[in-house]
Amino acid sequence: QVQLVESGGGLVQAGGSLRLSCAASGRTISTATMGWFRQAPGNERDFVAAISPSAGMINYADSVKGRFTISRDNAKNTVYLQMNSLKPEETAVYRCAAAFGLYTRSPTGFNFWGPGTQVTVSS
Repeated sequence: QVQLVESGGGLVQAGGSLRLSCAASGRTISTATMGWFRQAPGNERDFVAAISPSAGMINYADSVKGRFTISRDNAKNTVYLQMNSLKPEETAVYRCAAAFGLYTRSPTGFNFWGPGTQVTVSS
């Protein structure tokens, strides 16, 4: 089992930046694909970014390319999401997830999930 806890969310003005962290415990995530997803009220859970265990593969949703950066520090068992130029429509709960298996971007491929951190972008 692995426990994931996100932090770094909050209220930011449009155009601002936030850095989310996802700290893992209970098991090393060095062999896991890590992903970030977001879900706004009434909406489905959307893929944001994913990173392979060695960071050799990274993918982003088209809507965040060039503005968001996913990274990981396996020594700290932590994954990050740097978010720049945030938009009001990106207000959502952001959740990190771990997939111990094949590299994936599908939420169904992730085994473990954090509770999420709220990101609110004001206009």
